Amino acid sequence: MHSVGVASRSADSRTGTGSSPTIDAVSLAIIEQLQEDGRRPYAAIGKAVGLSEAAVRQRVQKLLDQGVMQIVAVTDPLTVGLRRQAMVGVHVEGDLDPVAEALTAMSECQYVVMTAGSFDLMVEIVCEDDDHLLDVINRRIRTLPGVRSTESFVYLKLKKQTYMWGTR
Repeated sequence: MHSVGVASRSADSRTGTGSSPTIDAVSLAIIEQLQEDGRRPYAAIGKAVGLSEAAVRQRVQKLLDQGVMQIVAVTDPLTVGLRRQAMVGVHVEGDLDPVAEALTAMSECQYVVMTAGSFDLMVEIVCEDDDHLLDVINRRIRTLPGVRSTESFVYLKLKKQTYMWGTR
């Protein structure tokens, strides 16, 4: 599962203007091309979307600069020694922001989202093994000021993970 793909950036890393950049049909087509193969040459993308190589290069750079997308290598955590994954629901007392920021700073926390529902925050954690996961949850997350409780959902098998939703 070693591939290169296009992923969205976190909301905090976007333009900061409070409004989303306008993306036209050609830019969406470029994103789709890169989602199929993040290493696709600009000339091939240009041919597919009806632009010159230089125009595609400029549009891709603009999309990157605006925070609309990132071009990243996506790996299978198991093949790089990260054998334990879990989603952790977190109940917080008081302001969510300081807890969310502290979780965001932890390298093991790959996904941090504020939610409406049973949990205040949902956090995806990727670790080397069960001992590492226990350490992250017990000694680092549960000890954060404001964390009232956690509930862990350990992944047994990942059946689907895609990054193709960006152009629907």
